[in-house]
Amino acid sequence: MNLHDLIERNPERTDDLAVFTGTSIPVAFLFEFLNDDQTMETFLDQYPTVSRDQARGVLGVSRDLLLTLEKNLKS
Repeated sequence: MNLHDLIERNPERTDDLAVFTGTSIPVAFLFEFLNDDQTMETFLDQYPTVSRDQARGVLGVSRDLLLTLEKNLKS
């Protein structure tokens, strides 16, 4: 999945927040759930319009970006 399959921004629909593509669910909600020690299962149950692949994809992209940032900071 590419980034556009995972998230989108539409200022007319979601106040320019990054949301899961095809939904109005902010990506930040996933991170808030996980930060509050809730599971991905709980998140997916509460927001069934977000697919497991989308949620996993966002986490994977986030991981990759952080690892790239870390690598660049060491250089």
